[in-house]
Amino acid sequence: MLRLLALAGLAMTMLGQPAALAQSATFFTVTYVEVGPRTARAAAPVLRAYRGEAAKEAVAFEVLQRIDRPNQFALLGAWADQPAYEAHAAGAAAKSMNEKLGRMLAAPNDTRQHNGLAVAPGKIGRGATFAVTHVDVIPPQKDNGVSAVQLLAEQSRKHVGNQRFDVWQQTNRPNHFTVVEAWSSRGAFDVHGVQPQTVEFRNKLASMTGALYDERLYRTLR
Repeated sequence: MLRLLALAGLAMTMLGQPAALAQSATFFTVTYVEVGPRTARAAAPVLRAYRGEAAKEAVAFEVLQRIDRPNQFALLGAWADQPAYEAHAAGAAAKSMNEKLGRMLAAPNDTRQHNGLAVAPGKIGRGATFAVTHVDVIPPQKDNGVSAVQLLAEQSRKHVGNQRFDVWQQTNRPNHFTVVEAWSSRGAFDVHGVQPQTVEFRNKLASMTGALYDERLYRTLR
């Protein structure tokens, strides 16, 4: 019974994260972790343990595993402010995670730091399909890029099956954005991709983009 109650509590915590994120987080990070294809299974428990420790210090913390390349992970952190993240990054949990991954890594971890640009409460269900997209516009088009991604977020939250649609803006390169989406199913995500609002956004982006539209699909690491 205690185990069931603990699992239920964990599930409620995970489902409640986006609401808490929208209310009290001001700083956001995404860390891309890539291990060797044969070490994904060994890396998974390290990242699960890290998720538990990081969640104690963050407003919300998620570990996602890429669907088509399961040796790649995205660690999404929402923090009260930048000093809270910096204290965590210098602390024991992050150091332990990096040491344990050690030689499993195929590339150095890549952390992008952000301010929230378009963040709203959501409710993520079990088995959700996540999309994490890096959007890069050329510097002269930064303000137009901001307007475009903000409008996309507002419109996409109304699409069937959307559970979360947030946009973060990089602190050191404000013409770079990370779009974090959650959908009830892969089918819902696919339908969203051909909706008029999404197609219009992609058409707008074509005239201002600075790099390839980098969209990756994930599921929560179980």
